[in-house]
Amino acid sequence: MTQSQGRIDPSWVVIVAGICAALHVGKLPPALPVLQVQMGITLLQAGFLLSLVQMSGMALGMVVGLSADSFGLKKTMMFGLGLLIVASFAGAGMLDVTSLLALRAAEGFGFLCVVMPGPALIRSTVAPQQLAGRMGWWGTYMPLGSAMALLAGPFVISATGWPLWWCLLALITAFAFLFVWLCVPSDLMQPKPIVQSRWQQRLTLTLHTPGVWYVSLCFAVYSSQWMAVVGFLPTMYAQTGMHPALNGVLTAVVALVNASGNIASGQLLQRAWHPRQLIAIGFACMAIGAMMAFVVVDGVGLPFALRFFGLVIFSAVGGLIPGTLFSTAVKLAPSDQTVSTTVGWMQQWSAMGQFVGPPLVAWVAASIGGWQWTWCVTVAFSCIGAVMAFKIPHELAYKNITHD
Repeated sequence: MTQSQGRIDPSWVVIVAGICAALHVGKLPPALPVLQVQMGITLLQAGFLLSLVQMSGMALGMVVGLSADSFGLKKTMMFGLGLLIVASFAGAGMLDVTSLLALRAAEGFGFLCVVMPGPALIRSTVAPQQLAGRMGWWGTYMPLGSAMALLAGPFVISATGWPLWWCLLALITAFAFLFVWLCVPSDLMQPKPIVQSRWQQRLTLTLHTPGVWYVSLCFAVYSSQWMAVVGFLPTMYAQTGMHPALNGVLTAVVALVNASGNIASGQLLQRAWHPRQLIAIGFACMAIGAMMAFVVVDGVGLPFALRFFGLVIFSAVGGLIPGTLFSTAVKLAPSDQTVSTTVGWMQQWSAMGQFVGPPLVAWVAASIGGWQWTWCVTVAFSCIGAVMAFKIPHELAYKNITHD
């Protein structure tokens, strides 16, 4: 189904489905202050509650990627959306931490099944010259979904309570399920070559491609710090006595500006910027922004406006990284039949970063008695990411991304 047929462009439907999946990742931070009061959740438990949604991706990213290439990209995405709907409705009725943790793990698997086939579906529905730009938009699924949840969450939770917030997002996801079913063509209808069809061959080919490892490690150190900072920002602001509405707006702004970097990455790649440049700039600005936001000298930090500006730099310019990595990973996949497998491996490392980042930052904050040294974690991750960026194959990435 294409625009020329007067129907909805399926690539945009895929992007919207990714945003709906990300709503379920972003729905928790606004609810954390309430859940801490109602269920007595500790700061460390809150860190695991934030990151548990990524456990499935950390353990099963490659498996789901391999399965999506065989089972069908559209079917995998629809299964993930369905699981998110069921788990979110079920979570609304839970009143204990253990059950909520278990359902967050289920939501994590649903999220993984939605986002894993996304790049391959987009690649199959757009012209080659549109791919970098559309992948930049695909990279916005997490910041846009998170920002919407962070912005709307405090208002819905204060008016109706967190269980109805869970139900509302389940309903929104049901609409995404319907649009994917109606608008996205079945990839299994397209003929596929027999070569490399077996999962063992796809796995071996993917893991023997060095560039796949470098983009995956870059995504891990990016996602770990972004999720830790944005995930705990509502809690940080709540501890200062900030009004929940203002808290939600400021946190949503930090998450939302990340989308601008993702979109810009697609445009810059099409204008012959090299992925190495964009990723290095992104990590440098994340390090600088984190230091502006969190460094305290003799008990005094920068004025609030400058600290918030640091968070904006951290997220906005850091947004160059995921958009660039998605475009690069699709191009560095060793064959057309390994795109989802490659993205799966990258997503697995991204999930690992998101699983490790929040508890690590929470542990540092709890050990020291404040957030003032958490910048050390983010700066260390940024340095690792910059090193990995310069190991991405120069000639292959440049040729494929800028001259398709």
